[in-house]
Amino acid sequence: MRSVKKDRLIYLVLLITAIIFFWGIENSFWPTNSKAVVGEVGSTIPSYILPTSTTNTQIFHTYYGLSYNETEEQAEWVVYGLKRSQLTSDDRKRPYFIEDPKIATHSADWRNYKNSGYDRGHLCPAGDRRFSELAYNETFYTSNISPMKRDFNAGVWNRLEMQVRQWARNYDSLYVITGGVLKKGLPSIGYESVGVPDTFYKIIVRGAPGDLETIAFLIPHQETDRSLSEFEVSIDLIEEKTGIDFFYSLADEEEVLIESGINQSGWRY
Repeated sequence: MRSVKKDRLIYLVLLITAIIFFWGIENSFWPTNSKAVVGEVGSTIPSYILPTSTTNTQIFHTYYGLSYNETEEQAEWVVYGLKRSQLTSDDRKRPYFIEDPKIATHSADWRNYKNSGYDRGHLCPAGDRRFSELAYNETFYTSNISPMKRDFNAGVWNRLEMQVRQWARNYDSLYVITGGVLKKGLPSIGYESVGVPDTFYKIIVRGAPGDLETIAFLIPHQETDRSLSEFEVSIDLIEEKTGIDFFYSLADEEEVLIESGINQSGWRY
């Protein structure tokens, strides 16, 4: 009997040790904090770029971060850096969309989109991530997609993505924050009720604290041939629509300055 008790004690100690070990591994390689490492050379998304999360569910992959909204089954924002050197035309094999392995509640199944009439619209574009197979494949997590009308996705939204790439060529290094405006009462698709935003936003940032330059867009979810400049808005307006606080870690004076104006820095089209 004494030997059985000893064996049970040894087993319990080994079990606890294993749990602690794997917990340490998970927290080392799957960071969930706002300073998460991104990029193969250890570059980071600066804390001043990160918005607040209204859901307290921030996830960081190697090449982008996001805040996941479980109710609407998509990200309320995705943030990523884009450098001139990353704008390549490497031929990549398009992978399947899969659920995000870092979201404990599981991101939406791609089958929600099947026969829905909506595209699986990328927030961090796959076209911005051709420089690396890992970077490209990460954009196919379903946490990085939102239901988009096909003509919108291939039309005005694509025009904006191409303009962002041109700005990266012009200015070398940018950060992009983007997502759909998520709110109660949205129409939905699929068996998991994936919300369909009626508006999408994108904020582009260059420079460093003390010398930041931003431009922001708020675009209704429909195709249009209107100029992109007609959709320029203040960041204050996007905050009002989304409930998200952008650039909250900046000094108050700089935050007010960059959020209140519209294209104050004269971004060239």
